[in-house]
Amino acid sequence: MRESAVERHDRLLGLVRDRGSARVSDLASQLGVSPVTVRRDVEDLAGRGLLERVHGSVSWPQDAVPAAGPAGPGNGLVLGMLAPSATYYFAEVIRGAHEAAARAGARLILRISDYRPQEDQARTEGLLSAGAEGLLVAPGWQHPGDPSAFGDWISSLPVPTVLLERRPTAGSPLDGLDRVCSDHAHGVLLAVRHLVDLGHGAPLLMARADSPTALAVRSGYAEALTVLGLRAPQDVIDSVPAELAPEAFEEAVQALREAVLTGVATAALIHNDVDAIQVVQRLAELGVRVPEDLALIAYDDEVAALADTPLTAVAPPKREVGRHATELLVERLGQSSDAPRRHLTLLPQLRVRDSCGGPLP
Repeated sequence: MRESAVERHDRLLGLVRDRGSARVSDLASQLGVSPVTVRRDVEDLAGRGLLERVHGSVSWPQDAVPAAGPAGPGNGLVLGMLAPSATYYFAEVIRGAHEAAARAGARLILRISDYRPQEDQARTEGLLSAGAEGLLVAPGWQHPGDPSAFGDWISSLPVPTVLLERRPTAGSPLDGLDRVCSDHAHGVLLAVRHLVDLGHGAPLLMARADSPTALAVRSGYAEALTVLGLRAPQDVIDSVPAELAPEAFEEAVQALREAVLTGVATAALIHNDVDAIQVVQRLAELGVRVPEDLALIAYDDEVAALADTPLTAVAPPKREVGRHATELLVERLGQSSDAPRRHLTLLPQLRVRDSCGGPLP
């Protein structure tokens, strides 16, 4: 199975993180790709602030130093962060956490699980061994059973812990932890309501099922239809990465094309951005135009604006999730252990671009 760009980015970041710095030519050899590919990856990652680039080599960014001023509540603290990835969605979450830690005078250290939840505990123990006094934890869960299979250890961590973008089962031990999450159900409702207000019937949903966000989008879709008194035009179309499963991706695109041509739906919501852009490209090859034949909204808003036809997209507040979680953790470290825990939910925004067209006549 061919490696995706996101997976390659995470491997590249892991190599640089472990070494501190590395030459581009050495990274190309280690990753088994061309120097041109690595240079392109480095340019992308450096642009997001995840690497520092100098001629011929890259280095892991040094923690930002806050401006001189009065000591903050986090001065001297070491905060640990476990994330499933350092690219795509979580790059902004990490950036928000890093910025908030720097403003508080705290140092943030990061470990990546690569969406392997069975490794989350060991990675977190590594953060504790490195001196972390508080933890920001986004487990690498992908499937509905992962929280129960790989999550019990989190509730017994010896330091204050804030969950990021994860909603444990109600009433479970993890449900008693502080957490900061995006309200994906609200984001889906914004998208569905926008399409309906333009004159479309209930939109189709094409979505992945390989992450908590994907599962939340799916459940949010059913909830949105109920709120608006609509019925799904057909079953959800299962989406997969085109580069990992090209045949399954083609099958999904053909199902969407058939729904458009038969009049089943005139609008669609697609999770995620990368899939949405590739779907639009393939639909154009098949004679289906966006937005003329199909109004389309993407979910995540990572690269949606860069499509040939800029895509309207739901934008979860990723950087704000990282910022608020870090501020909550710093505050928690300065409080007594019996202070009430908090669940903070942040609302996504709908960023309207060209892919929905105007109101239907």
